[in-house]
Formats: sequence, structure tokens, C-alpha cells
Amino acid sequence: MSTINYDLKQVRAFAFDVDGVLSRTVVSLSPDGDPLRTVNIKDGYAMQLAVKLGYEIAIITGGYTDAVRVRYERLGVRHIYMRSAVKIHDFRDFLGKTGLRPEEVAYVGDDIPDYDVMREAGLPVAPADAAPEIKRIARYISHCNGGEGVARDLIEQTLKAQGHWMQDEAFGW
Repeated sequence: MSTINYDLKQVRAFAFDVDGVLSRTVVSLSPDGDPLRTVNIKDGYAMQLAVKLGYEIAIITGGYTDAVRVRYERLGVRHIYMRSAVKIHDFRDFLGKTGLRPEEVAYVGDDIPDYDVMREAGLPVAPADAAPEIKRIARYISHCNGGEGVARDLIEQTLKAQGHWMQDEAFGW
């Protein structure tokens, strides 16, 4: 049974910030100043499974490194917005390109740059360690901190609600 107070049968897409959502809020820096992000393997498994099942996924991040782009492209994510200065513009572009309505999209954000998108997305989700302003507008606050399984939590609950969890597609990469 889902702990998310939303009709998960409406969800057809997932959109994610990176820093503080798909990676932890504290990162090491490379010698040239680029952040060295961590990723959660179970998040990746859930994301590639959702892609295989026909869900759209978007990455909308203010950051930019090739490692982030490569990671999510390898999971099958086609909509990757990097250096996103005003995330609502990229979110609306994602909706336009996919024909989705806001109520069909779950968006996970953790900080102020995510605020406008979270107000527009049907299901705004926050990690447990999100900024207080973001938690106030989230319809669901995951039990997971950023970088520690937030995507898996959301995707797993959605796929279970729609009867797609632990089906044939789940048993392989």
C-alpha cells in the first residue's frame, strides 16, 4: 500500500533534480572544481525499469557535468536539462515535448530553485532532508534523504499502485 497521498494511477512521468535528490547534498570537488556526485544504484534500477515500461523521465538540474548526462542517458533517460537557470521553463518544455499534463508528472526537488516546478507538477515530492520551504509544498515527503533512494521510493510505490512492480520486465537490466 502506498504512503503517497495522490492518485498514483495518474502518474505517467517522473522528473528529478540532481543535487540533493539523485545525489547527496554534500559532494567532493575534483581538482578542477567539478562536483563528484554520488548516485544510488537502486534509484538507477528503478529509473531504467520505468523507462522500459514506457514512463517518461526528465532530469532538470542547474549543474552540468558530462558524468551526469552519461549516467542518465545510459539508464534510457531522453529528457536531460542541464544548466537549467529557471527550471519551470524546462519543465514546461518537457510537458510540451511529451504531451503530458502537469497532473501526470511527479517532480522531486529539494531546494528553492525547484519551488515553481513543484507548485505546477501534479505530485511534488521532497526528500526527507529538503529545505523547509520545499517540504511545505510537497504532497509527499520521502523517508529517504537526497541521494539515498528517493527516486526508488517514488517509482516503486507508483509502479506497485499501477500493477507494474515485479512483472517480467523487472528481472533484468
